[in-house]
Amino acid sequence: MAVERLLKDEATEEKGDRARMASFVGAMAITDLVKTTLGPKGMDKILQSTGRGHNVTVTNDGATILKSLHIDNPSAKKKRTSLTLAPDISKVQDDEVGDGTTSVVVLAGELLREAEKLVNQKIHPMTIIAGYRLAAECARNALLQKAKDNKQDPDKFKSDLMKIAMTTLSSKILSQDKEQFAKLAVDAVLRLKGSTNLESIHIIKKAGGSLKDSFLDEGFILDKKIGIGQPKRIESAKILVANTAMDTDKVKIYGARVRVDSMAKVAEIEGAEKEKMREKVQKIIAHGVNCFVNRQLIYNFPEELFADAGILAIEHADFEGIERLALVTGGEIASTFDNPESVKLGHCKLIEEIMIGEDKLIHFSGVEMGQACTIVLRGASSHVLDEAERSLHDALCVLSQTMNDSRVLLGGGWPEMVMAKEVDDLARKTPGKKSHAIEAFSRALQAIPTIIAENAGLDSAEMISQLRAEHHNDTTNAGIDIISGGVGDMEKLGISESFKVKQAVLLSATEAAEMILRVDEIITCAPRKRDNRM
Repeated sequence: MAVERLLKDEATEEKGDRARMASFVGAMAITDLVKTTLGPKGMDKILQSTGRGHNVTVTNDGATILKSLHIDNPSAKKKRTSLTLAPDISKVQDDEVGDGTTSVVVLAGELLREAEKLVNQKIHPMTIIAGYRLAAECARNALLQKAKDNKQDPDKFKSDLMKIAMTTLSSKILSQDKEQFAKLAVDAVLRLKGSTNLESIHIIKKAGGSLKDSFLDEGFILDKKIGIGQPKRIESAKILVANTAMDTDKVKIYGARVRVDSMAKVAEIEGAEKEKMREKVQKIIAHGVNCFVNRQLIYNFPEELFADAGILAIEHADFEGIERLALVTGGEIASTFDNPESVKLGHCKLIEEIMIGEDKLIHFSGVEMGQACTIVLRGASSHVLDEAERSLHDALCVLSQTMNDSRVLLGGGWPEMVMAKEVDDLARKTPGKKSHAIEAFSRALQAIPTIIAENAGLDSAEMISQLRAEHHNDTTNAGIDIISGGVGDMEKLGISESFKVKQAVLLSATEAAEMILRVDEIITCAPRKRDNRM
């Protein structure tokens, strides 16, 4: 008896091994795409948008690359959501831990590459998953035993933070000036006093000069100019941050027609509008403020009234800018002004105009939130500045997480080799087919140092065999020294990584690989047809 077709005509389905292979191929293709960006000598990608303006982004940040991809292969899409954690989960990974977005993709891709070989040997996917779970737990325990925590010694802890920042920045565009930027990032994060809220660290990008000219400023800088005829310097400032329309001194009646029998009547309407605006300005002045920052435009008439009252009025502050300004000055954004007692004003010791390059900006110093600071990035072009901001954001995220979870590991492929050795030992003790999966997990872990060496133009096979021999000694600190092109002592070279980043990479990659291994059928829905309505 013939089975009726369940799906619509244009819907497609792939089953069994074909579906699984399609999943693996799509996932590994994405891994091959980003793996050349891994490590200190990783290459950059140029991403060109097809939208208006054909925007170009130059980056080697895994999260940014994967966010920009438009993928057709269903497994690649699954890969994209589960493992690159992009566009949404990748952003969470990027914000939460800050770094390791490329490593997590590469490790998951290598786990699937190894799983493919095992599936071809007729080992069931659920057996592979069980083996991977045992191996991941063993690898995590190996990291836990080797992690160091210097939180009790402030000098050692600051040194750890500097090393982590320099290691994070060494694979980015800022690698040439990594010591300067690591110091900027560490100083900014130490001001947070353990908070992971990076909102109080404001990053401003100003084209011109070189990356070396970047600096950290204590306080808040708003990228706006002070208006004509207004005070250029205010001490003991009381700041009202608002989001309100200050442009109603023009007749604004939309969708309605006003008929008048003389120009005098038009003048009356305009006079009424002006009077209404004057009342609004008087209400704002009644708050006892000497600085008014508005999200929207301020037209000439209200600006004139503020100047007469000796109040500094700043218009069209970008939304993110005023939210951050309200946060750091301790105020709240107001939109109505009838009850001055219910409005929370912001405070700072001094507001003045400063010059950065050719541009004038407004500097708020001595703000209520003492940990607030601004990092001013200088650079040759907007592309360089955008990539520098992404790199610095990664470093700030990693450091703020390390302030909470202060455990530190060595870097340069050392953690992967430590985990691989422990997982290999577990494979020898485990009976049955699971041992093949555990052994495969160990090979996948060794792929990360292999790729780091390959990207640096080194002989990866020679390097990994030397590392494996070194790691037979439990107390070794051996990892890949990219500069000398050989095996080096990671502790002496000062290459450190955050435990939290490595743990997130290990667990996320394992879960993503497990998710794709479970796939045995891909169903593509029929496209929705449009009605040809005239």
